[in-house]
Amino acid sequence: MQTVKIPVSIDPVRAASSQISYEGMVPGKQLKRLNELCAGDCSDVAVSLECGVDIQGIVYLNGKAVTELTLDCQRCMTLFTTEVTVEFSFGLCKTEAEIDELPDAYEPIECNEIGEIRLHQLIEDELIIAMPLIAMHENEDCHLGKQDIVVGEIEPAQEERPNPFAVLEKLKSK
Repeated sequence: MQTVKIPVSIDPVRAASSQISYEGMVPGKQLKRLNELCAGDCSDVAVSLECGVDIQGIVYLNGKAVTELTLDCQRCMTLFTTEVTVEFSFGLCKTEAEIDELPDAYEPIECNEIGEIRLHQLIEDELIIAMPLIAMHENEDCHLGKQDIVVGEIEPAQEERPNPFAVLEKLKSK
């Protein structure tokens, strides 16, 4: 594998026939949607990508992406950095029938109108999906981790109120 800058888009059929592999970086500043979800800029994304054709003739893209994101801890509301790692395996599909027949090992992917796949967008989508739903420090790192948080006051149980329909009950029994 050669260390290169990951291209923005590739022709998957041509890359697979040549069995091209990439290992390099995607600049974090170019991933605008991911940066909008973070509390700070995300670091550059280390990506390794392999293109090929499997035994069934399916054009595939296998890869791994690793980055560090700065997020707001939802428990103590301070910034923290977490590493997000995602591994992906895509199979190229041209029709709906191919999507239905695709083995479970692959996620379906389609080319755009000029026959290319936008790699940066694909990697950004996978990282967004892999982000934690509720960003929090580990319990031992968070200064509020071991404390229970109570919002508002807990009111004591009220005495049992009289039934407003008790009068009707008396009338009914007469």
